[in-house]
Amino acid sequence: MIIYDMFLYKNSSKNFIDDVNNNSISTQLFTNFLNYYRRKPSSGEVTAWINSLQFVKNELSANNLLDVWIMIEYELPYSSGRIDCIFFGSGVDNSKNVIVMELKQWSNVNLIYTGDDINGNVLTYVGGAEREEPHPSEQISGYYYYLKDFMDIFSNGINLYGCAYCHNYSSDSLLDNYFDDLLLKFPLFTKNDFTKLGTYLKDRLANGNSLDVFSRFTHSNIKPSKKLVEYTSKILENQKIFTLLDDQITANNTVISNAKKASKLKNKAVIIVSGGPGTGKSVIALNAMAELLSQGLKVYHATGSKSFTSSLQKIVGSRAKNLFTYFNSFSNTKNNEIDVLIADEAHRLRISSNNRFTKKEKRSTIPQIEELINVAKVSVFFIDEYQVVRPQEVGTISMIENTAKKYNANVYKYELKTEFRCGGSDGYLNWIDNLLEVRDTQNKILTPVDKMQFEIMDSPEKLRDKIIGLNNKNPNSARMVTGFCWPWSDPSNDGTLKDDIIIGNFRATWELKDTNIKFTSRPKTSKWYLWPIDPECVYQVGSIYTIQGFEFDYIGLIWGNDFVYDNSKQKFVGKSENSADPIIKRDRNFTEHVRNIYRTLLTRARYGVFVYFVDKDTEEFVKSMIYK
Repeated sequence: MIIYDMFLYKNSSKNFIDDVNNNSISTQLFTNFLNYYRRKPSSGEVTAWINSLQFVKNELSANNLLDVWIMIEYELPYSSGRIDCIFFGSGVDNSKNVIVMELKQWSNVNLIYTGDDINGNVLTYVGGAEREEPHPSEQISGYYYYLKDFMDIFSNGINLYGCAYCHNYSSDSLLDNYFDDLLLKFPLFTKNDFTKLGTYLKDRLANGNSLDVFSRFTHSNIKPSKKLVEYTSKILENQKIFTLLDDQITANNTVISNAKKASKLKNKAVIIVSGGPGTGKSVIALNAMAELLSQGLKVYHATGSKSFTSSLQKIVGSRAKNLFTYFNSFSNTKNNEIDVLIADEAHRLRISSNNRFTKKEKRSTIPQIEELINVAKVSVFFIDEYQVVRPQEVGTISMIENTAKKYNANVYKYELKTEFRCGGSDGYLNWIDNLLEVRDTQNKILTPVDKMQFEIMDSPEKLRDKIIGLNNKNPNSARMVTGFCWPWSDPSNDGTLKDDIIIGNFRATWELKDTNIKFTSRPKTSKWYLWPIDPECVYQVGSIYTIQGFEFDYIGLIWGNDFVYDNSKQKFVGKSENSADPIIKRDRNFTEHVRNIYRTLLTRARYGVFVYFVDKDTEEFVKSMIYK
């Protein structure tokens, strides 16, 4: 059973009112934030607490709601997203209720249009600049369905409600008829709705018994999170499997609204969605794809990864297989022949779609990025620039933007920040980036509060036993990976894989290599590109080329000696002489490529990473960066 209870403040409404009145609430939140996240909250967050919680206090006081429990800044399970306020109590009909509330200081809001139609997002001044944001009621709907998905309590007699309170807002844009269905289920209360909000809260909370509801919430079992590849077929059937949150909503709305208007738009639309590991790029890609296909649009999903695309093709079956293809598949496609092209893992874009197998008459004379923008009315690029791991991979945000300008395309840019992998811990991901010298972060030391299990193993044998044991409990939930420090041999004639990976007495194989060998008997496992989804492949060790784009519950990493910590230089260095990767070992940017490889390998897991270090100096350095 998983129990989850991360929040920055909890108390009875009576004590909450006192804390606000004596000006201690923001101090308590600041201290708890610093203790938990090991960094200071932004000045904007502190200001929001001071301002918005006064309005919450006023509602509770005026409506004599003194037997209510309140929770502030609740962090969602498996996510770094936080809910502003949650109330617990019993309604006038004695029902047991939980209300989640989004608080906004917004005063001026403008709707955003695609052509003549509202696209669902709004434009407002927040965080020191004018920004595109989801409608507050849509944001709260994301939290509502997310909690419904993961918490058992809402299947056992506890009701969940959601609303938004824009206490400085008195205009009509957020109440436009376009949002009627949304507002009916998730009402938005403005500056003028003090009495109306009070009635809403009293109806659901006035009969007290709040401590019982609060206790059941904090002790509710949390269901396991879902793996994208296991639900791809259902997503394409337009089933709502994954709930989008916060910045994901904004990006998704822009993709959908532009795609719907694609045939009527004067210019092409190019949408760039960037984000680190586990921010939901592929979830948005597949969700948008499903919705647009259901509307009869011509949509393709393309990547530069044979492993990722082949696995998706196998999962969706022959009926939808042709919708999943590669970046180099559009050399001979006409301008605007496709309504929407979704380019997932766009950091893997190459200079050209030509390769040594391309026939002379089919060779393209334009860059690959131009081919992709040329063929689609709307092209969507999902990208993480820190996942470039090969010299031929050239995908960057600036390259996409510059090419879009050549086509006079309307460009939309979004950055995803809410984490859903690695236990939903941005602390762990920030620690990895700081550890590997990708970027400087405040997370210098990994601590238990980072929610991610990280364990250093004494031997590769123990690492393998751990991963196989975890995978036996839940097939395809755990995999072993490593840097490309050993040669990748052809299999034997009988299909047996060779023990390429040798560390002392430890022996392991890579995945099944493509080969022209005519086997005397059929190999027992799938080829390398199906390694992520073939249960038998748990006994093999994967590389960056098989795991990129995937996630597992647990990862076992053999940290090779191609990327080590140099004590004399006090930094990580790449050791190309220890690499068996013919693609990158001679590249002058070897260290940066191998740094990105290990960053990617260390961020594929949702719950835990287990590591064996070949180089002991590297092991000692990493140990020094973990809280003791």
